[in-house]
Amino acid sequence: MSEEAKDLKKELAKRKRMAIDIASEIHDIVEDTLWVDYEKMPGLAEKLLAAVQEANRFKADNGLQ
Repeated sequence: MSEEAKDLKKELAKRKRMAIDIASEIHDIVEDTLWVDYEKMPGLAEKLLAAVQEANRFKADNGLQ
């Protein structure tokens, strides 16, 4: 595997990780503080949607699996 391909895969993993971190925040609210922090959910959902779309766009643009 070329160095460029390795770098692309690392960048994709970084972008996926960002989405996973946001999903984890949502999970924590649902599990622990829903009745206090429910107002954060719409903003986090928007951030999650954007992060997943960006990761998928990067993946498609770079021909990654």
